[in-house]
Amino acid sequence: MNSDPSTDSVTVVTTKQEKKEFIQFPYDHYSDEKYWVAPLYMEQNKLLNTDKNPFFENAEIELFLAYHNDKPAGRIAAIIDHRYNDFHDSKTGFFGFFECIDHQPTANLMFRVAADWLRNKGMVDVLGPANPGMMDEIGILVEGFEKYPSILMPYHKPYYDTLIKGAGFDKAQDLLTYEVNQDNVDRERMNRAMEIVKRRLPDISIRKIRVKKIKEEIKIIRDIFNAAWSKNWGFIPLSEAEFDYLASDLKTIVDDNFAHIAEVNGKPVAFSVALPDYNQIFRDMDGRLFPTGIFKILWNKKKINKVRTALMGVIPEYQGKGIDALLHRESIENGLIHNFYSSEIGWILESNVQMNRVAEKIGGDPDKRYRMYSKKL
Repeated sequence: MNSDPSTDSVTVVTTKQEKKEFIQFPYDHYSDEKYWVAPLYMEQNKLLNTDKNPFFENAEIELFLAYHNDKPAGRIAAIIDHRYNDFHDSKTGFFGFFECIDHQPTANLMFRVAADWLRNKGMVDVLGPANPGMMDEIGILVEGFEKYPSILMPYHKPYYDTLIKGAGFDKAQDLLTYEVNQDNVDRERMNRAMEIVKRRLPDISIRKIRVKKIKEEIKIIRDIFNAAWSKNWGFIPLSEAEFDYLASDLKTIVDDNFAHIAEVNGKPVAFSVALPDYNQIFRDMDGRLFPTGIFKILWNKKKINKVRTALMGVIPEYQGKGIDALLHRESIENGLIHNFYSSEIGWILESNVQMNRVAEKIGGDPDKRYRMYSKKL
């Protein structure tokens, strides 16, 4: 297992204490990093709970800890998402939860151990990072280090791209985000676009998501999402259990001023969910909700002035008709009314030319870039 037995080693996580160390590593690793926002410990524990996270009903995971000179030096997970492989008729393994000191031999060793585990399970290539699935946090930050990450988006050390490429990985896909704010938004252009769309689709209407009927709304959103994203890179249809799990997290923070469904003749054809950027509060909580974190959230909730458009989908027969711009406009206009200064749009696949063009046309400035990597085993 060791590339250099005197300095580097990797351990399989098998005990509760080792799992605690696995979760703790980034909190120590980024302790002097101004822009890293500590995720809530309770959410990280829930994410990696193979008994309660429905992702693991159809997936396997193995966790590894790395040491350099007998000190914690990194972590990585090897993951197999059977539903991904069934959908894509592939034998793709994933790496995830990658963190590492700036030491190429340590990174090489972790990737080799993870690759061996995947290879022994019959995988022929590896993609990542996915933490743990493609609908969780994915990608490595490669541009935008001097800014705080938005809610449910990762932050990384600037040298990670070099370490991962040094371990033999190539870029698979970049994920882009844009910032729209009160200073750069092209409201005139958005209003013109709205008039054009309404002439094309006179029966279109946009309504707020009904938070009190969230289960019904989630079913509508899931159906649109699975239809809208079916041709996108990396897509797999989300199961009902996975979407319910996602919804249980989102419903506590969703604001119906920024969550909408578009209908044509009463038929749902598109949706958009933007989330208040609770990272503006989490950055001062050190990952702990108790004993005082919950009060910080309640006290500072009204100070949040940014949202992130986290999910959007338009069913295929209505794509290219400007409905996505209409949904962005609705959130932006509501944001102006409620004193929100900016909105992050993303992530958007680099290869999704249409969505990137929409973000640019409404005034969005390129903000951050995240990268997915792949490698043949």
